[in-house]
Amino acid sequence: MAKSSTGLTRLHKFLAQCGVASRRKAEVLIAEGRVKVNGHIVREPGTSVVPGEDRVEVNGRPVREVHQGVILLNKPRGIVSTMSDPHGRPTVARFLTQQFKSYFPVGRLDYESSGLMILTNDGEMAERLLHPRYELERVYEVEVEGAVPQATLRKITQGVRLEDGMARARAKLLESVNNTTLLQIAISEGRNRIIRRLMDSVGHPVIALVRIAHGPFRMGRLRTGEIRRLTERDYQFFRRKVMAASEEPSSGRGRR
Repeated sequence: MAKSSTGLTRLHKFLAQCGVASRRKAEVLIAEGRVKVNGHIVREPGTSVVPGEDRVEVNGRPVREVHQGVILLNKPRGIVSTMSDPHGRPTVARFLTQQFKSYFPVGRLDYESSGLMILTNDGEMAERLLHPRYELERVYEVEVEGAVPQATLRKITQGVRLEDGMARARAKLLESVNNTTLLQIAISEGRNRIIRRLMDSVGHPVIALVRIAHGPFRMGRLRTGEIRRLTERDYQFFRRKVMAASEEPSSGRGRR
């Protein structure tokens, strides 16, 4: 281990910066003894390393610094929002060329759902986008069965008890036609299938669900199956917005 104090970086932060995992997941890797520094297993996430000098390995493979960035994807239905799938289904990895293999999806989007997915190798930014304490919302357009009354929208805002705890969301009626309703739903947590379960619980099952925004990122005119790599300037702009928003004191709005 290098002893110089110049350029020291915490090990879990270094792993996140290299796109290995988020800081929290990097801490798990370290605690499990899967990380070596200069040939020695390290189990303390707070251990410091000097990038470019210390040799870091995860699961026996060297970790190298990579150029960080963001890719936006309009995920089609029928695509798994992970980099691999044990059942052999197509995943978001098919949209990445070899030069972006260090990128990973920020959170999940149901197999049956479509819309905006963020892929990045910036573990620190990914963690801020995902953690509920920072209240960076995911926004969806959701078509559901039946006509949804205002009383139900208020109930969703106030909170509905699911099997894994309370769920709250901001819900706005966009259109109601032919016994179906189009809603805009904003929520700042990513529990498994939470919007589908929330709408089932109030008697309006989801027909179609499209994510249109996550934090400051917007899908815009991105077509289904299309990706867009942010320029360095745009990446730095959005990164500052994510980090600045996550440093603001919690407003307490709709804790999820």
